[in-house]
Amino acid sequence: MTTVIDISVRTLVEYVYRTGSIESGFRVAQSMQEGTRIHKQIQEGYGEHGEKEVHLKTEIPYHDLLFRIEGRCDGLWVDEQGLLTVDEIKSTSISAEDIGDGREVHWAQAQMYGYILAEDRHLDQVRVQLTYVHKSSGKETKLERIQTREQLQQFAQYTVAEYAPYAEMIAKHRQKRNDSIEQLAFPFAGYRSGQRKFAGAVYKTIGEKLNLFAEAPTGTGKTISTLFPAIKSIGSEQAERLMYVTAKTVTRANAEEALQRMENSGLNLHGVTITAKDKVCFCSANSTGGRDNCEYTEGYYDRINGAILDMMSNETLMTRSVIEQYAQKHHLCPFELSIDASYASDAVICDYNYVFDPKVSFKRLSDDMRKKTILLVDEAHNLVDRGRNMFSAALNKSAFLDLKRDYKDSAESLAKIASAINAYFIRLRKQGEDGKLIQRQQAPEEIFPLLEEFVIRAEVTLLEQGDQGDIQLLLETYFAVQAFLRIGRLYDMESHMTYAEVQGSDVYLRMFCIDPSLQLRQTAKGYRSVIHFSATLSPIRYYRDMLGAEEEDYNISIASPFSREQLEVQIVPLSTRYRDRERTRTELANVLAQLINDRPGNYLAFFPSYQYMQDVIDIFETLHVDTDVLIQQSGMAEDERDRFLQAFQSDNPRTLTGFAVMGGIFSEGIDLAGDRLTGVIIVGVGLPQIGPERELIREHFSQAGFNGFDYAYVYPGMNKVLQAGGRLIRTEEDRGLLMLVDDRFLQRPYYQLLPTEWRNDSL
Repeated sequence: MTTVIDISVRTLVEYVYRTGSIESGFRVAQSMQEGTRIHKQIQEGYGEHGEKEVHLKTEIPYHDLLFRIEGRCDGLWVDEQGLLTVDEIKSTSISAEDIGDGREVHWAQAQMYGYILAEDRHLDQVRVQLTYVHKSSGKETKLERIQTREQLQQFAQYTVAEYAPYAEMIAKHRQKRNDSIEQLAFPFAGYRSGQRKFAGAVYKTIGEKLNLFAEAPTGTGKTISTLFPAIKSIGSEQAERLMYVTAKTVTRANAEEALQRMENSGLNLHGVTITAKDKVCFCSANSTGGRDNCEYTEGYYDRINGAILDMMSNETLMTRSVIEQYAQKHHLCPFELSIDASYASDAVICDYNYVFDPKVSFKRLSDDMRKKTILLVDEAHNLVDRGRNMFSAALNKSAFLDLKRDYKDSAESLAKIASAINAYFIRLRKQGEDGKLIQRQQAPEEIFPLLEEFVIRAEVTLLEQGDQGDIQLLLETYFAVQAFLRIGRLYDMESHMTYAEVQGSDVYLRMFCIDPSLQLRQTAKGYRSVIHFSATLSPIRYYRDMLGAEEEDYNISIASPFSREQLEVQIVPLSTRYRDRERTRTELANVLAQLINDRPGNYLAFFPSYQYMQDVIDIFETLHVDTDVLIQQSGMAEDERDRFLQAFQSDNPRTLTGFAVMGGIFSEGIDLAGDRLTGVIIVGVGLPQIGPERELIREHFSQAGFNGFDYAYVYPGMNKVLQAGGRLIRTEEDRGLLMLVDDRFLQRPYYQLLPTEWRNDSL
């Protein structure tokens, strides 16, 4: 049986011909806008008989494989002697001397186009040309080879032969995968209350190529209820792969456990977890001189294909430890290995950034691959503010002033453009007062040409001086400018606002995404289906609005599987408003002390801020309460977090009280089942601190006809409350006390936003 391999020219030649080391970030973070401009500039010189952006496709059989190859060549024309030229354009920051004979992978791309044209047009020979354009000077370097049809045929056959072992491995795996999915049963003895309904809604949504917004309370089994039907959809060939994206490490572990449970039930599936670069890279851990000089990136592309074949032939679930094992074995960067493995995997577990953030999202994930991918968005309530951050960008005046001074002697052109940008900030500073916002609806387009020029000058300087002296500030500013330009390209006046803030002699310029729904909707459109799910997606209209729902998209709300008798709720009508905190904090400390003395056990008390929490702790500790105390610290390391949670044991000899911050690392995603947690105290309604950006959000949604205060403050705040309270009842056997401290919990709209099982309907 013939297996069809659909592949782009670029993907094929990059796999076979890419060699050498991973280039440092600044070399590959090219300006897309600049590259497009250069292409158009060269293509205009082709004349009326030249063709540009020509779509090409061909089929090449190889043993039991049929390669269907497609690509788009930059340009072609026929000269006076009748010889066809294929042109491949590359923008670059390196000099003509350093280009030498050109990169093999670039030649391979152009030669594959030459092969397709020679076959289609029955040509005896083709001129293959590479045109390198220096981004700073605009200087062109043209390299050419004249190749016969026979040479091009040999090249094409060699190329597919080199790719074939990988293609065969993937094809065999997919057959095993689909057979195993067909036999796969739900990996638990039965469905929990509401779970079958939830899983059915996920499967139906994927089948109809729509999106789903699902609120499924703690205990529903959200992870398996989304992964199981998504995997079944892959088995029925409705999709090819899934991506499980989340905001927190702990929920990634839940997804890994669910995949492992299904594997134990017979599933054969390639799954990979992407761990943050700072956590997993060996060069960070071993201080080998930083990533730019990392031994694990040297010669990376010479070893990566063998490593992928080795790992994916012998492993199914590639967690962090598995990735690290094979990275050590093949002497590769573990982060880059996980990224490369993800393109060949059936399931990818990763942070939101890799899907939604335009600054870091998967660059090689083609539109066609996205259309065959199911996106599972865990803890989707977090995506609202994460989306705002991902679609925003900022710059500071001070960086450009420092660069102007640092490079005035060694890189005059860089210092000159940094000076021009600094002058722009000075003009901004003259428009405002210290601490006051200068705001406008439009993007700051007048600075974009300066920033584009800065990128070019910075790249040249980094190439020339990269191994000399301290380049950290230049690198950081370079990446910040790249991010700013990317956001500038997607800036929309319906969803963004630009503001500048004068901070003494410095100026802070930010393009702020007030409403992330437009960009989130655009991202979702690329995927087969997007399943948003969370224990706290109320009010559903707000989350549909903010996450970019289309009118035809579904939403579902699953009732709690737990009984009211499992949860005792007390509301203490004590004001925790900012203006009242000093007056009521002694009374609050006494309320906590009395509860903990009267009912020994393990407690978590959540506060709206570190300062308020510490103020109450200072009083609490004078009351001689019979309890051990744990306090969440800002910026806790992973092992410190683990020790904090491990202290909550059902057989603790003394009462334990943990003090933590709402919306922080202990208020979401943690699981302290049974007697590990006796009670949860929530202090306040969680409103975000009043600030410039929150006020911009409030004003924007008020003008759009919504309740701006609810959108900016109430809904995000109450979500923190609901998440913190959800730590308490985790299983059918759990019992616990939930204490809500604030008189607003008895008032609209806060009371209406409480789950049914938290409310006393007689109130």
